[in-house]
Amino acid sequence: MSAEIHLTQFAKHGGCAAKIGPDTLSRVLGKLPKFSDPDLLVGFETSDDAAVYRINDETAVIQTLDFFTPVVDDPYTFGQVAAANALSDVYAMGGEPKIALNIVCFPEDLDPEVLGEILRGGAEKVREAEAVLVGGHSIQDDVPKYGLSVTGMVHPDKIYKNFGCRKGDLLILTKQIGSGIVNTAVKAQMASAEAEREAVRVMTTLNRKAKNIAANYTIHACTDVTGFGLLGHCSEMASASGAVIELHVQDIAFMRGAKEYAQMGLIPGGAYRNQRHAAELLDAGDVEEVYVDLVSDPQTSGGLLLAVPEQEAGSLVKDLVRAELGTEVSVVGRITADGGQGRICLK
Repeated sequence: MSAEIHLTQFAKHGGCAAKIGPDTLSRVLGKLPKFSDPDLLVGFETSDDAAVYRINDETAVIQTLDFFTPVVDDPYTFGQVAAANALSDVYAMGGEPKIALNIVCFPEDLDPEVLGEILRGGAEKVREAEAVLVGGHSIQDDVPKYGLSVTGMVHPDKIYKNFGCRKGDLLILTKQIGSGIVNTAVKAQMASAEAEREAVRVMTTLNRKAKNIAANYTIHACTDVTGFGLLGHCSEMASASGAVIELHVQDIAFMRGAKEYAQMGLIPGGAYRNQRHAAELLDAGDVEEVYVDLVSDPQTSGGLLLAVPEQEAGSLVKDLVRAELGTEVSVVGRITADGGQGRICLK
């Protein structure tokens, strides 16, 4: 395999920054026919992380898929990031991944060994999740793309949803944010080696351990922070819950260099799409513009955002930190009202 391969050169947008914007998606999905089934516990109406279908009183199936263009140059690392990102949707629903299928788009004229390394990286993440990889589907395409379709399991009474947060809840984020900005800086050859290594470490870390720890606490709402950024995923949570979310920008853990790169203008286009989508809900107050850019930054394989009763939040944070997740845990905000119109206030 050639050592000169740079996968990110094949794609204009990489990772979850390549997602179609939330405004476009909402317009398209709103025109689809509605499906009704008493055993469909979670569909696409609330833009949740995965679908959940009840099999019986003890078991529900979680179904999701996620794939994207290269976010890093190294094929093996790209496979790991893409797999961790896809598996995360199951953890965000409170479940355990069981079966995974590869989704592959690959150029005919690119060395097949590159594809082998991508698949090897993905397979090792599936193995780390203690799930099984059972095949997949591939097509020829000019731009490499990779991801997984994942089936998981969860008890019907223990599903996490992206709505249901309550007044007084604190919001805990299990990974630092800024991967979209850092990866933009890497592509521009302006990021430090330390910043690049941190972004890779965060993106390749499974949310499995964080989910298992959270299972010991009361979780009113949960989502993973990916392509729509912290702001976009909070918008979904606020809208679906009728809640006012107060984000404390000074308390959010950011990746090394992310603020500095944002101040230099190294911001992916997806961040501006996320800002436009959340504009009607957002009250940015007198917060510096750079923080609006940071919370809008599209994340790839981001952390779990957990809405937890205030009296339990301190213990949960301590347990997450004690578990040495390999990421930074931060209390990023609180729910100041519920039962009304969704809104996000930056403080």
